[in-house]
Order: sequence, then structure tokens, then C-alpha cells
Amino acid sequence: MKILLTTLNSKFIHTNLAIRYLKSYTKDLVDADIREYTINNDLDYILKDIYKNDYDVILFSTYIWNVLDIVKLCENIKKVKPNTIIGLGGPEVTYDSENAMEKYPFVDYILCGEGELVFRDLVMYLQGNKNIEDVEGIVYRNNGEIVVNRPKELLQNLDEIPSPYENLDPKEYENRIVYYETSRGCPFNCQYCLSSTLKGLRYFSIDRVKKDLKALIDARVSQIKFIDRTFNANKKFAKEIMNFLMENDNDYTTYHFEVTAHLLDDDMLEFLSNCKEGLFQFEIGVQTTNQKVLDAVGRRDDFTKLSKVVKKIASYRNIHQHLDLIAGLPYEDYASFENSFNDVFNLGIEHLQLGFLKMIKGTGVRKTANEHGYKYKDYPPYEVLYNNYISYSQILKLKDIEEILEKYYNSKNFVLSMRYIIFNYYKESPFKFFEEFATYFDKNGYFDVAQGKNQLYKILLDFYNESINKNNDLFNDILKYDYISLGKTSNIPQFFNKLDMEDFKNRCHVFLQDESNISKYLPNFENKPAKHIIKYVHFEPFKFDILELKKDINKNIDKEDNVVMFVYDDKKIFEKSKAYRVSI
Repeated sequence: MKILLTTLNSKFIHTNLAIRYLKSYTKDLVDADIREYTINNDLDYILKDIYKNDYDVILFSTYIWNVLDIVKLCENIKKVKPNTIIGLGGPEVTYDSENAMEKYPFVDYILCGEGELVFRDLVMYLQGNKNIEDVEGIVYRNNGEIVVNRPKELLQNLDEIPSPYENLDPKEYENRIVYYETSRGCPFNCQYCLSSTLKGLRYFSIDRVKKDLKALIDARVSQIKFIDRTFNANKKFAKEIMNFLMENDNDYTTYHFEVTAHLLDDDMLEFLSNCKEGLFQFEIGVQTTNQKVLDAVGRRDDFTKLSKVVKKIASYRNIHQHLDLIAGLPYEDYASFENSFNDVFNLGIEHLQLGFLKMIKGTGVRKTANEHGYKYKDYPPYEVLYNNYISYSQILKLKDIEEILEKYYNSKNFVLSMRYIIFNYYKESPFKFFEEFATYFDKNGYFDVAQGKNQLYKILLDFYNESINKNNDLFNDILKYDYISLGKTSNIPQFFNKLDMEDFKNRCHVFLQDESNISKYLPNFENKPAKHIIKYVHFEPFKFDILELKKDINKNIDKEDNVVMFVYDDKKIFEKSKAYRVSI
């Protein structure tokens, strides 16, 4: 019997942990194949690839981002190879299994809940070693009737699942993100999240986790993304894992954690202060700062404590912090969301994610949708359209704001420009800047077509000159600084006011030929010829003292004709380049 475990990931760099668990948990019964595709692959290509390998059983791992494409594949697989047994597992079918079986007559089985035990029993049934009635957690067809077997109890000893990372092939994970879990469950009960349906926390043993992580570190995977819903729920466990990662740093792999900020105490903060820059990334779900909204969705949080923790970590400048907000929660109107946005934005974090409520099957917020007048898309990802508190027009406005936020703030391509504009002109409400800029974008049709890098800079410059129209020459220099900081460039766009200096190019080479300059500014390039060094630096004259402005956004920065040397370093996560004022 030839079995395929497969899925459609959202991106090529992602890897699916679930199907790897299924394979490892049944390796004594069958040698199942794993094949991963993406939602960007052509469905005909996937169909062909699966068909030519002639599988007897195919099991798909389904989520809100891939289920629509997967069911199309399943239907066509049944048409071209009718005897193929098709099963679906994953959260997108677990909470609506009977309806899914009725809707998709070409599906033979749905595996509900944690899949490892269910899949193992199903394999034993297909091999003739178990009765289908005894396969707990399975939904199947019997003479045209849909049968739902009793649910499978949760696996209490997670170490019973053999590690999928024993004897791994490094090529399988080359340049990809590995998703990893140290625990299952969540200590919280947020009603918009599927984790609220599982009570309690279960952990893999610390020795198992360390062994897995060491294998992945030795394989030099690019990033390990921990999918624990609250990684720091157990402080001792989290600290030991993080310390292990710090001690085994390979100077290549980075780590992403979902943490609850108000649970980080002073001892943990002191520990984190010693972390190498860029090694850890934190994702912190705030969702809203409106207490009534938090109470409505059953979320426990302490924004005062969270704020102190986030600011403290930000002061270390070693951990990238990604904070999340959700638009469309119960009782949160447009004005309340603006307040939540400003509260979080003013923490000075690197990335602010503006998301929209998804009415996911099985969640409490979907079950109580009528109480709050929710209207939402009836197909994945079930995103909210409006409710009693926020209109569809306001949701659309927030969608535009989200796009501006991604392009101009989260991209880190306009760091100094954003700081200057918001601090000087929108300090009372940073939200108002994104709102007004989004309106300007929409009015000029810029959302209608993709905008290239240079055009994004020109649009911001035009908006500033038209809408703010103060210190325009200064802002030109600020925006030009951001542009050059991104990476080595030979041509500065014409819309920037460029200063000309006599014999500038030659003077730059003379500067790089001076060993004292190299020793002071570019020690890594000692004994290298100027023609080699010039590939990694850029000299640019500015009318204003941008570096002083960078230190203090409100400083007096009048200074004529100073030259900045940009040194490009891809390893820096907070800045794209280093910059020095030099005399040439």
C-alpha cells in the first residue's frame, strides 16, 4: 500500500510539521511518502505530480489558506483515479466534519483532532489489522451514510511521537523555515482562537526538545519557528530552551517565539538582555487595549505590564518584536481601534501587524456571531465584513491603512522618514498619519497597481510636500537617507534634490586610499584596495546633519554640505546599513 502525506503550504520556504509527525508515528507500519506543494503552484502541476506516482492512499493536511485548492485536487484525483482513498485532516475539517463529508463526496475519511493516533489506527484498518468501528476520531462512509466515531483522547505523553528530525537530510530544510513545538495547548481561553478548544498544556520532555533542536541547528536551517501558543507559559522550561539555543548558536539559525509579554518577569528580562542581536524574534499578541473587548473574547492581559516589558526589551536592541492587533472584535468600533493602534504603536516596536478577525470554525466568537451582528465571508478564511460596532466601509479603510503600514512602516525601508513625520506632525495620533496617507494613496489610484521601490519614495515625498509642506528640503534629505540606507545604489532618483560637489568621485577614492580612514571606519577592509572597498560603501553629500537628527528626532540639524558614508551590512536587523559623517 503506497501512502502519500501532503499539503499546500502558503510559501515554498515553509514546512509542514503535521505530516512529518504522521510519518514518524507510523514508520513501523508503512513507509509513507511526504510531498509538499504551495498555494502558488499550478493545480494541474500538482495533480500531474501526484497522479504519476500512483498512490493508493492520499492524506491532505488542511488549513484555511489551502482547503479550497485541496478539495479541487481531491475531486480531480477521484475522477482520474477513482480507487484512490482520500483523507483530510487538520483544523479546517475537524470542527465541521459531517458537513465537509456531505459537501465533498469524493473524500473517504476525515481525521478529527490530534492526527497521530487516528492516522495510525486508520493505517492498521487499511492493512486489515483493525475494525473501522474501533478507529476513534475517524469520520467515514458506510453504505451511503456518514458515520462519526467517538473522539480520540489527547495524547498525554508527547514523547511517544517519534521525532521527525532523527537522521534528517539537511537538504530537505535548506533555506526553509522549520516549524517546531515544545508543547500543545494554551493556558488562555481567547474566543477567536482554536487553541481555546483544548484545555491544559502538555509538554515534550526537555531532553527530547534539546535533541531535536541540536539536530536542526547542526543542519543549519535558516529559521526555527516555535508554534507553541504561549512559549513562555512555563518560565523555567522556556528559559532553559532559550539558554540552550544561545549556547548552541551556529551564527546562522534564528528563532521565532510567540510570547505573552506580561508573563516576562525581571529575571527573564535580565536573561534576555544578554541575547545576541537578531537571534530571537518575539511575536506578541495584543489584539486590543480596550478592556471591554478583552473581556468579551475571554482574553487575560495586562497592558501596563506589557508596555513596560516591550519597552524594556526594545531598549536592549537585540530582539525583534512583532506585535499584533485584530480589527473586528466584539465592541471595538473604529475610534476604539484607533486608540488600540496608537497605544501599541507608541511602544516603539519594530513591527505592528494589523490583522482582521477570522470567524474560524470551532471558535467561541463564531458560535456567538449573531449576538454581535457579525457578517463574514462564508468561505475560508472566514474574514469579518462588519458587525454591530464597525461598518464594512470602516473595515475597508482599515484594509488600506494595513497596506500603508506594511509598505512604509513594517518594511523598514522608511525608518527615519516615519519617525520624523509621526513625531513632528502626528504625535497625538500616529494612526491619523496612516489614515491620511492611505486616503491620499486611494485618491490617486496608487492602490490599483503595484508600485515599485522608487515610486513608493516619490509618493511619500509628494504626499509630504502637498499635505504637510514644512521643512521640505529637510524631509528630502531624510527620505534620501532612508533610500540609500537600503543597499548599494549607483543612481539616486532624480526627484531627490541632489547636492553636487566638485571632483566628488575622485575624492571618495582618495578617502578610501587613506589607511587611517580604513582603520577608523572600515577595519574589516584593511589591506584591501579602494576599488574593492567601493563596492560595499556609498558616499552622499547632504545639506542637513541627518546623523544628528537620527540620534534625536527633534534636534537642531542646520549644517551645510556634510558627507555621509554608508557601509552595508546585511546581518543587522534593526538598520540596513551603518552610516558615518566623513570629511572628503
